[in-house]
Amino acid sequence: MQRSNFKISKELPTFAILLVMLTVMLTPVSAQENSATSLDVDVQKYEPYPAEIGQYVDVWIKVENFRSGQSDDVSIKLIPEYPLSLDSENNAIKNIGILSPDTASVQEYRLYVDENAKPGTASFNVYYRGDSDSPWVKDTFEMKVGSTTFESKGTLELEDITANPGVFSPGDTGTVSFTLTNTATENTITFEGKDYDTNARIQSATLSGSDMIQTTGGEQDAGIIGPGNSVTLTFNVEVPEDTPDGTYYLDLSIIGNSHAYNNNWRVPLTVDSSSLKMIPSKPMTLVNGEGKIQFDVANLHQNTLSSVSVRPEAEGVRFSPKEYFIGAMKPDELFTIEFTAVVEEEETVTPLTLVAEYRNGFNEHTTSEDVGNFDLTEEDTGNGTTTAAAAFGLVILAGSTLFVYRKKKQDQSQE
Repeated sequence: MQRSNFKISKELPTFAILLVMLTVMLTPVSAQENSATSLDVDVQKYEPYPAEIGQYVDVWIKVENFRSGQSDDVSIKLIPEYPLSLDSENNAIKNIGILSPDTASVQEYRLYVDENAKPGTASFNVYYRGDSDSPWVKDTFEMKVGSTTFESKGTLELEDITANPGVFSPGDTGTVSFTLTNTATENTITFEGKDYDTNARIQSATLSGSDMIQTTGGEQDAGIIGPGNSVTLTFNVEVPEDTPDGTYYLDLSIIGNSHAYNNNWRVPLTVDSSSLKMIPSKPMTLVNGEGKIQFDVANLHQNTLSSVSVRPEAEGVRFSPKEYFIGAMKPDELFTIEFTAVVEEEETVTPLTLVAEYRNGFNEHTTSEDVGNFDLTEEDTGNGTTTAAAAFGLVILAGSTLFVYRKKKQDQSQE
């Protein structure tokens, strides 16, 4: 009896340990979905750039939920280090609340740069969490500090926006380029009794994406742009595969001569999932296993597509040409193409599929269209029908001759 009790007491802790391990493995899954691990924090921008010694600087913090689970009680906390300080300690923590999947919130802070600070780099910590029961997670960011403000009076104008491709398809990557022009016409200008040069300076240029569109290219410094001169800035853009059709707006932020010469532009980017439409332009009839088939190919996309080619595919049928190359197709442009089809094995013939390949910008795409079954018909073109027709014609001709002959003979007898 004592031996039996000893065995039970020895196995019980093992069972308890297994139970605890199972509980630990199962419970964190849902908790992690709502924790800070599903969040991403970044500094969207700060102004002025660089932060001026002895002045306030405004900082925009972006927090984004990039997981599939909802964060129910999101909060962020900013703790700066010298020479930075908050305008008020009461503003350190900002509660955002619920943050659904693939959504973001931007919170603004105001920091003061100590008047005894030296030009260089200052840092600050941003803490964040997904709910009130989760631990704080820390990220550290830096900003430039200095007295580099310029007295130039050149004015920048956004002159041109070029996207490649012009209209994106879901899954595409490409570029967006901006041409900025200094609109000044003279080298100097007098303002309130003081002379200024008319150079325009781009200390920092950034392009921020939307909730769906991703941008890369970092922060660009274009330097000095003289009167009447231009500069082109290019950023990379990525459109995810699941992006719905529509127009999305990107934010182009320019830090200019000083905080008084900064610019922000809302830049549209269009996404269109439509591509090529292929339909038969006449019945797909093959007589005695051979015939010509025609199709209309139309570009329904809002952008010009390049390197368009179409090939027919069907089991048991040989096509000539094997592939038809169209080339570039403008929006709403239509081409009619023709193939010769020869049936090689009638019992294996399958419905016809048209496969089109094309490029949108540098992106390669493939689309296909099931256009239906062939109409296989047989016609007798042998000598049997032709001989019978000829014989029938000879009989008629012989009868006509006999009739004329008899008529002539009757006329002679009456004379």
